[in-house]
Amino acid sequence: MQGKNATGLHAELIEVLTPLRRYCYSLTGNPYDADDLLQDTLERLLERGAPGDADIRKWAFRVCRNRWIDEMRSRNVRTAQDIDELPDAAIFDGEAAVEGHIELSQAEEAIASLALEFREVLMLVAVEGMKYKEAAELIGIPVGTVMSRLARARHQLTEYGSSDGDNGVRGESAKVVPIKRGGK
Repeated sequence: MQGKNATGLHAELIEVLTPLRRYCYSLTGNPYDADDLLQDTLERLLERGAPGDADIRKWAFRVCRNRWIDEMRSRNVRTAQDIDELPDAAIFDGEAAVEGHIELSQAEEAIASLALEFREVLMLVAVEGMKYKEAAELIGIPVGTVMSRLARARHQLTEYGSSDGDNGVRGESAKVVPIKRGGK
């Protein structure tokens, strides 16, 4: 193992485990491949270690992304899993819980509909809270490209939500009156 000692690396990996799992899911699109990718990433990190001066979060995300690229290159055909096959985190009673589950399913469906490059940037910046520069370094693209992909992802999510024939006006937003500018 290079750089960090085993005990220190284990402790740091435990702290980054949840965000790394979410990132795996954002790359793979299904929980089964995400679990496999997470395991593969952790095995690689524990086997090869990390440089002593490395930020383990950034290092783990980079290793994860590289492992996924390697996996995609080695596959001929990828079978996609339906987002509905995700296990429920918990089962609740009540109308609010049902509505929340429906909204969560719709959000997951909308995010899953994004192209990988948009979904990846959205998850890193919006969900994981990375700065544009951090995400750009991780993915290996310019900061401007991160900003562009994030804007396009957000736009596509907005379009996805308004694609049911109501001209983009849904729910509470239907009550909003547009402000007229310049006396027109």
